[in-house]
Amino acid sequence: MKAYVFPGQGSQFRGMGHDLYQQSESARQLFDQANEVLGYDLTKIMFEGADDDLKQTIYTQPAVFLHGVVVAMTLNGFAPDMVAGHSLGELSALTAAGVLSFADGLRLASIRATAMQRACNLAPSTMAAVLGLSDAIIEQVCEGITDEIVVPANYNCPGQVVISGSVAGIQMAEERLKAAGAKRVVQLAVSGAFHSPFMEPARTEFAEAVAQMPFSEPRCLVYQNVDARPTTDPTRLKANLIAQLTSPVRWTQSVERMVADGATSFTECGPGKVLQGLIKKISPAIPVSNALD
Repeated sequence: MKAYVFPGQGSQFRGMGHDLYQQSESARQLFDQANEVLGYDLTKIMFEGADDDLKQTIYTQPAVFLHGVVVAMTLNGFAPDMVAGHSLGELSALTAAGVLSFADGLRLASIRATAMQRACNLAPSTMAAVLGLSDAIIEQVCEGITDEIVVPANYNCPGQVVISGSVAGIQMAEERLKAAGAKRVVQLAVSGAFHSPFMEPARTEFAEAVAQMPFSEPRCLVYQNVDARPTTDPTRLKANLIAQLTSPVRWTQSVERMVADGATSFTECGPGKVLQGLIKKISPAIPVSNALD
């Protein structure tokens, strides 16, 4: 069974998608349509913009969404048996699977990005990657910090979990995690605490937008971040997509479940090779590649 996966924020790079734009007429039409839908020149930011521009959440998320969906929609033989996306990438996966139209998926990516940026501006918060500790120990440390908000945000692969919370909470967690044996705790250059209670204002705003969008039944199984379980139910797809903003990304569990359900290969659609690296650590026996390779 063929599994296709879509990356999230952090995989972007200046110039991404430019080769596609030049080489494929169908890709060029989608890029141009995206600019019309958004009302600004996103492709110029992607192809020529300053690195700092592309790092802004309001541009990063639509850009990464756009790249992944264009790759899937212009890929010869794109016939997934299952799809999944990491964080923002879940919107790309839903669109590639036919749940959302291209325009609606892009609108939701933009609304999500703007809502999350607003939430980040309300209170100082941050994230950090924890390397070399078990999920259980990280969860115990987070639960033990009761006077600040600190939660697991991304279960990326065995030995790599990202935590999210207040600045003071992350600093407190870093000391305790190192004492518990973490190899490294790396502060991330992000604008706020994604997938944590700090995103509740964004979740509320995003929920209103999702409620207005038509969701169709997907052409294949969709494995969502919130519960790492497959579904084709549009109602459940909506609920999980909304809940994801304040819930952890269960990427390790999602990949493990996809393999258990019969995935024989993984193809990453989108910029970079972040997910390929994670999947190789989660299920090293399963072939993984990038759609553009």
